[in-house]
Amino acid sequence: MPDHGSPTVRRRRLGQELRRLRERAEFTGDQVAAQLGWSAAKVSRIETARTSPREGDIEALLSIYVVDSRQRHELLALHRDATRKGWWEEYRDSLPKEYTTFLGLEAEATAARDWEPQVVPGLFQTETYVRAMMESGQRSTLEAPGGVRSRIEVRMARQESVLRTQSPVNLSVVIEESVLLRRFGDDEVMSEQLGRLIEVSELPNVQLRILPLDAEHPINTGAFSHLKVPEFHDVVYLEALLGGRLVEDEAVVYRYEVAFDYLESKALDVEASRKCVEKRLSHWR
Repeated sequence: MPDHGSPTVRRRRLGQELRRLRERAEFTGDQVAAQLGWSAAKVSRIETARTSPREGDIEALLSIYVVDSRQRHELLALHRDATRKGWWEEYRDSLPKEYTTFLGLEAEATAARDWEPQVVPGLFQTETYVRAMMESGQRSTLEAPGGVRSRIEVRMARQESVLRTQSPVNLSVVIEESVLLRRFGDDEVMSEQLGRLIEVSELPNVQLRILPLDAEHPINTGAFSHLKVPEFHDVVYLEALLGGRLVEDEAVVYRYEVAFDYLESKALDVEASRKCVEKRLSHWR
């Protein structure tokens, strides 16, 4: 089972703390780079977690910022944790960069809120549904077969990481009712998939709601995931045909949070949603 915990978040926390120390010392990035014989771009990449610095780089920065021994020890320990690899690193070459970052943030999230108007959310998909969905998409995007296989492996590993841990993420999910009627694969694939939805809806950490087709549809947007990450900040991931986009701007993220609240208010409650899935399951059987 994949380890729970995220070097992605630790790298970002380390970068934020280094930036805070630089600003407290009243240095610009250019001034720090000049003292260390680096480029200003290197300082920026470390602070924004776009690179994995060596321990010597961290020690050099801490010397300039004149931190005490306790804080030096804490930051070097944070750096060592940040150099560990998450389970998703094995698939980095076959995944969009933004999605890889999202997986790293999700690994330390305490809560996730997902809106899905087109397909069953990835965390709840069966392997046969994933395969049918990706094989269908492959015909339109011309993705190589090897890429499809690795993305299926990622989907299954992600479910292990998020749903089957000692401290699973609290999930609030709203699915449009059309998802239950949209075919991927044969009737058996769809029956198995809706059966899985019923199973996960009974998990104590999952709140699954269905937005009926005849309900007022309050927003017109594609799928998105809103994560709450302790000691970091909320982020939103927007899905797209070929990859996705991570949103970190606080004001924009808040607007997605409000949008999800409104979606929940228009969706069926948890019990009525489960009955809706059961009704659609009888259709595929």
